[in-house]
Order: sequence, then C-alpha cells, then structure tokens
Amino acid sequence: MNVLFVCTGNICRSPTGEAVLRAMALKEGIDLTVASVGTSTWHEGEGADQRSAAAAKARGYDLSRHRSRALKPQDFQDHDLLLAMDTSHQMHLLQMAAGHPERAQKIRLFLPEYAPACGLRDVPDPYYGGPNGFEEVLDLLEAGCRGLLQEVRDRSAAK
Repeated sequence: MNVLFVCTGNICRSPTGEAVLRAMALKEGIDLTVASVGTSTWHEGEGADQRSAAAAKARGYDLSRHRSRALKPQDFQDHDLLLAMDTSHQMHLLQMAAGHPERAQKIRLFLPEYAPACGLRDVPDPYYGGPNGFEEVLDLLEAGCRGLLQEVRDRSAAK
C-alpha cells in the first residue's frame, strides 16, 4: 500500500506523519510505502521545520532527509491513500479529484478516520504556535497511525 500525507507546506504535519507511519510500520513488519506533500509550493525543496524535526527526533523519528514538495495530479495514480491533515487539505484534494471518482475514493480526513477518539477533525498546524503544538501534533499523528495500521492488519487478516 502506498500512503501519502498531505498538509499545506509539507514542512510540519505531513512529513511528521510520514516519519511516524514509516517507523511504526517498519517496527511491526507491515509493508507500506509512505510519502508526504504540501498543497502549496511555499517551501518547495526545503527540509522539515526545525521545531518539527527536533520534536520528532526526541521521540525517535527522523525527518533529516525530508525535502518539501507540492502535490501533483500524478500523486493520485501513485498512491492508494491520500491523508488530509485538515479539512482545507481535504477540500483541495477533492477539487483536484473532481470528475475522477477513482481519485476521490482515495482521500481521507486523517483524524476522524483513524483516531476518532481524539474528538478532532483537524491536525492543528503548529507552525505559528509554541513548542507544545509540535508535541500535540505528534500525539495526534501517533494515535492516527496506530488506527491506520490496525485497519491494515484487519484487512490482511480478512484476506
């Protein structure tokens, strides 16, 4: 399965989600390909936000090789699941998928789909907040990634 995390600039939420899911899947021996993109080109080619990278590193996740890139139409063909970090990203993805139902069916709003117990629709953007925001994002992404991996395990068991 190919999974794509989507946020705005691809420097905070989506690369962190990518790193968390990749590490959890590897630890559990689940074969996933994981990537991330942004809906904008604001940070194209840049590394992850230093605060995101530091918070992730403290929990054992590596964002050091990440380079931001923008979403492309080809991503709908290359990935089985596109995970929107918030409702604005979901709307952007749905607009790009307009007229292509096979694309639209791949789009999920991450938290309600995989971590409904969190009671949130959106993974908040920590970019303009304090350091606690990066910890909150990690907590939410870890919870959602656990839910996603459980779904993958359940599907495999049903086959």
